[in-house]
Amino acid sequence: MVSKMKLARVEKGLTQTQLANQVNATRQTIGLIEKGEYNPSLNLCIAIAKVLSKTLDDLFWEGD
Repeated sequence: MVSKMKLARVEKGLTQTQLANQVNATRQTIGLIEKGEYNPSLNLCIAIAKVLSKTLDDLFWEGD
């Protein structure tokens, strides 16, 4: 399953590196978050949501 975060990033036309640069993270961190292998801090989640113009629920909520 493709993560909601990855879908939002691709919709914005951003690479992992570009998103990482905008939120002060590494490309590897963005990749791990997208694969569900890393739990980002709340501050990083908020930064990602702002850059992608999404809410935290849009990107990270597991329910339907």
